[in-house]
Amino acid sequence: MNYRIDPHLPLTGEIRRIAGGRIGKAVDSLETSRTTPEKGLHDARKRFKELRALFRLVRSGDRAFSRKEGIRYRDIARTIAGAREATALIETLDRLVKEFPKACSAGELDGIRAALEARRERIAHDRADLGPVIDTAIAACGSGRIALAGIALPDDPQLPADVLADGARKTMRHAARALGTAAKRGKPDDFHTLRKAVKAHWMHLSLLRGVWPRPLKSRRKAVETLAERLGDLNDIFVMRALIEAEGKALGGKKAIALMRRLLKRSERPLRKDCLKEAGKLFREKRKPTVRKIVGNYRADADTGKAKPANVPA
Repeated sequence: MNYRIDPHLPLTGEIRRIAGGRIGKAVDSLETSRTTPEKGLHDARKRFKELRALFRLVRSGDRAFSRKEGIRYRDIARTIAGAREATALIETLDRLVKEFPKACSAGELDGIRAALEARRERIAHDRADLGPVIDTAIAACGSGRIALAGIALPDDPQLPADVLADGARKTMRHAARALGTAAKRGKPDDFHTLRKAVKAHWMHLSLLRGVWPRPLKSRRKAVETLAERLGDLNDIFVMRALIEAEGKALGGKKAIALMRRLLKRSERPLRKDCLKEAGKLFREKRKPTVRKIVGNYRADADTGKAKPANVPA
């Protein structure tokens, strides 16, 4: 199902269509996780993020429903979290080795990498019996699919534009506020909040790509790149926290000291780059964008010609 709202069609039906498609993809990924847990669960969590962004976008049209369903998919995602983080830490170490080849030329971090791989295996073993967790998550998705019948959004051609523009505006405002906090305090949680807002905004760009003002393609790419960079920064924070908690189990003093230095060297430019790029994207005035979204949506709705809805996402 296409992750895009068609302004030619009633909004309620479009949200049911898109949400139903994402729920179906989440269930498929959960089924896949029975044999390949890491990939299946990671993909399922992506679908739940897309669902939460969708309901956040239309929240002002049906607050009670959107809030309830957002909580539903947040809670499902939490039950299947864990394995991906272990792999991300290994990828972070590999990224440091590539970024600072001279410092790691003699394999100084090989022992830590082996320890991280062993940690990932332990986590996978601890979650080997995922069957009941997957069954519960799939059942919750089924309840969410049934609940879609209860959403009630304005379908008058003029009113949905205001709902969608309001959702997009609030997410951009949230990102701008998170940017201000990250720039001022700079704590890991501040950057994590910024990352979540950036990813939600990227999903809104996808949902509204038929009516978002130009240039859309370059903005989507810039937002996607920023989200990836913030993800790299978050992995550094998580790695540092793991070292503080389990440093002795990961390697000797010399290797751990090197790891700390490389994390610090990598973090500084990442912070600076993320704040700079986020500033370009979210310190701009939001009202002109909101007005154009409303105008474009209403103009398209007035044409009365529906576009195909089953284009691959």
